[in-house]
Amino acid sequence: MINEDLVEQAALAILQGEDIPYLGADVISPDGTAPERTSYEEVLLMGRLQTAVARLNPHIPEGARQDALRQITGAASQSLTEENRRIHALLVNGVDVEFKADDGTIRGDKVWLIDFVGSQANDWLVTNQFTVIEGKHKRRPDLVVFLNGLPVAVIELKNAASEAATIEDAFAQLQTYKQQIPSLFRTNAVLIGSDGLLARIGSLTANEERFMPWRSVTGAAEDFTPEGPQEMETLLKGVFDKGRFLELLRDFTVFGDTGDGPFKIIAGYHQFFGARKALANAIEASKPEGDRRIGVIWHTQGSGKSLLMAFFAGLLVRSPELQNPTLIVLTDRNDLDDQLFQTFATTKDLIRQTPEHAESRDELRELLARQSGGVIFTTMQKFAPEQGEEHFPTLTDRRNVIVIADEAHRSQYGLNAKVSAKTGERKYGYAHYVRQALPNASFVGFTGTPIETADVNTPAVFGGYVDIYDITRAVEDKATVPIYYESRLARIELDEDEKPKIDEEIAAILEDDTLSEQEKAKAKWSTVEALVGADKRLKQVAADLVEHLEARTAALGGKAMAVCMSRRICVSLYNEIVKLRPEWHSDADEAGAVKVVMTGSASDPLEWQEHIGNKKRRDDLAKRARTPDDPLKLVIVRDMWLTGFDAPSMHTMYVDKPMRGHGLMQAIARVNRVFRDKPGGLVVDYIGIAQNLKNALSQYSDADRERTGIDEEQTVALLAEKLDVVRSMFSGHDYSLGLSGTAQARLKALGDAVDWIVGQQTNKAQASPTEAEKKKAAITISGCLS
Repeated sequence: MINEDLVEQAALAILQGEDIPYLGADVISPDGTAPERTSYEEVLLMGRLQTAVARLNPHIPEGARQDALRQITGAASQSLTEENRRIHALLVNGVDVEFKADDGTIRGDKVWLIDFVGSQANDWLVTNQFTVIEGKHKRRPDLVVFLNGLPVAVIELKNAASEAATIEDAFAQLQTYKQQIPSLFRTNAVLIGSDGLLARIGSLTANEERFMPWRSVTGAAEDFTPEGPQEMETLLKGVFDKGRFLELLRDFTVFGDTGDGPFKIIAGYHQFFGARKALANAIEASKPEGDRRIGVIWHTQGSGKSLLMAFFAGLLVRSPELQNPTLIVLTDRNDLDDQLFQTFATTKDLIRQTPEHAESRDELRELLARQSGGVIFTTMQKFAPEQGEEHFPTLTDRRNVIVIADEAHRSQYGLNAKVSAKTGERKYGYAHYVRQALPNASFVGFTGTPIETADVNTPAVFGGYVDIYDITRAVEDKATVPIYYESRLARIELDEDEKPKIDEEIAAILEDDTLSEQEKAKAKWSTVEALVGADKRLKQVAADLVEHLEARTAALGGKAMAVCMSRRICVSLYNEIVKLRPEWHSDADEAGAVKVVMTGSASDPLEWQEHIGNKKRRDDLAKRARTPDDPLKLVIVRDMWLTGFDAPSMHTMYVDKPMRGHGLMQAIARVNRVFRDKPGGLVVDYIGIAQNLKNALSQYSDADRERTGIDEEQTVALLAEKLDVVRSMFSGHDYSLGLSGTAQARLKALGDAVDWIVGQQTNKAQASPTEAEKKKAAITISGCLS
C-alpha cells in the first residue's frame, strides 16, 4: 500500500545514503528520548550549533563566539525575506566580531558558522515530523535537514497514489508554513516538494512556476533524469551531496530587489552544472600552455542565461587558480549592456565587488590598469580602431583577464582580414581587434543561438561547447514554454503598372557597381519598407491585429509585442491602431494600452516626438510591460527589446519585419517565458517569415524544431481529431447538462458520464471472447475509474 509514510521513508533512505544521519522526532523533540530543543517554539538545535561554532573557531574567545550566535538567534527585521538575506550573508561570509587580544588590543576577526572547505567537518542531520509551535499555529513539516544545528532545508511530501495529495499541494503547504511558522525559515536555503515521483526545488520567495525539477546528480552529459518516477531520487542525491549543497548555498544563491520587494534565487541544475563546467575550462584555458578558448555555453533564450553568467563570474572571482582575475563582460548593444549590467549589479554579493562601466577606450584602459580584480562592462564598439589605424593598441597583456561575451553568435567574428575592392584597405572584424587589445586574455561565449557556418562559426572562435541546455530541455523542465506559429499574411498590393517600375528600381540598385553591398542592401530595404508601410496595408494589419489581440487577451490576459520594419512604420501602425481603439491612447507614459518603444532625436519628424524618450522613459515602459496587471497590453518596436528583454506575461509577437537567422530566433524568444498557466507563446506572421524560421531552426535538433514555430493549424487539426474521438466515446449519451446546466446538474452529469464510459468498457469486457482480452478490458476500466 503506497502512502505518505512510505514516501517519507524512501526520502529518508536517500538522504541517509548521502551520509546525512537521521534522528526521528521521537528522539530529538522536547519530550523525546534525547531532546535537543527545550520547547516546540525553538527551531534551532542550539547544542549542535554551539558545538559546531566552537569546533570551527577554536582561536576565537568564548565571549566573541556567543556574540556571533546572538546575531543568528536575534531578529533584525520583521520581513522574513530580509532576515533570510541577512543570515545568508552571515553563513556565507562569516560573522564579524571584535574581542580583546592577549596583548590588550582590540582585534577583529570572523566567526564561521559553516566550513565550506571540508564538508565533513560540519554537523549534518535530517529529522521527520518536526513539530513547530508559533503563536496560535502548530505545524509539522515532513522532513527538515539541519546543518550545524540550523534548519537549511524543508521538504514536504505527498502520496503519488492519491489524487487528493499532489505536488502542487506540497507547494501550497510550504507557503502555509512560511506564513504561520516563519521562524523555521530564517536560515532556510532550499524548499522541496515531492509526491515520491515528481519533485521540485525552489527558493524562499519562488512562486509555483519557479519550483523546478533537478534532473542530474553529477551534471555529466549522460546523467539526465526525464520527467517521471525517478525525479525525487535524482533531486535529493543531486542537491544533498554535501559538497554540492555547500556550493549551492555559497556560490549559487542570490538576493535582489527590482523595486517590488526583495526576492531570492537559487540556481537551476543547468545553471549550477554549466557554470562549474565553464570554471574548469577557464582554469585550463588560462594556463600558460592553454589556448585561451574556454568554450561556448549554449543555453536557450529565456532559461536564465544572464544569471548563469553572474554565477559563473562569481566562481571565477573566488577561484584561487585564477588569482583574482579581471572580468570583461562584452556585448554588442548598449541596451543589452545595460540589462546585463543591472543583473550583475543585483548579484554583486556573488562577485564580491561592484561592476563598472567603461564608456570609452581611454576609460577601458584606465580600468584595466590594475594587476587583478574588477568586473568591467563594455561594448564591442569600444574596440573599433580609429581612422587610419590598422592595429588596435594593447590595453593589457595580463593572463588573468577573462572576456565573457554575451550573445556570442553576433559581432564576434572577423579574425581574418577583408580587403576593400575600392581602397585596398584591410579590415578585420571586432574579434580581431579585441584580441589585439587583450592578447593574453581567455574568452568564453554565451549564446542561445549558436552559428556554425564556413565563415561565421561560434565554436571556432571560442572553443567547443561547454554545456548545452536546448529548447527541448527547457520546455520539458518548464523553464520556457513552446512557441507556436500562425500565418496571417498581409499582402502587399501593387497596381499592375507599378510592378515593372519596382522591379526595374531594385534591378538598377543591384546592378549599380558604384554602390557597396551595404549601400545596395540599404537601398533595397528602403524600397521594400515603402511597400510594407503603405497606408492601405497598415490599415489592414492594424484591424487584424486589434481583433486578434483582443481575442487573445480575453482568454489569456497578458501582453503582446509588434515588430515593424522601421520607426516610421511603428508610428504609422500606432496611429492606425488608436484610430480603431482611441481609448488605448494616452499622452502619459504611465497610462495607455499601447506604446511605441524607440530611440530618436530632435531632428526626427514632429509626429514621432511623442514616442521618443530617454532611457528613463524606456525603463518605465519596460516596468509597465513586465507588470501583469498594468493596462499596457501592446508595445510596438523596431529593434528595441528584441534581445535580453524579459516580460513573462508577454504571450504574442506580431511580426511585420523581415528577419532571419539568430536575430529571428532571439526575437521570438520574447514570448517563451513561463508565466502562470500560459500554455505557450505565439508568433503571428504578417510578412512571411515561415521559411526563414525553418532555416533558422536547421541548426537545432529535431526535438527543438518540434517545440518552436509549431504550426497553429496543425495544432488545431490535432485538437479537432481528439475531440472527435471523445465525442465518439459519448455517442448515444446526452451530456448537454454538463455544459450548460446548473452547478448541481453539471456535477450529476459528470457522474453520469463516468458511469457511461465504465458501462461501455464493462460491456466490451463481457463480450471479449478470451480471458486475456477480458483482463485487458478490466485494466482499461480500472484506468477509467482512476
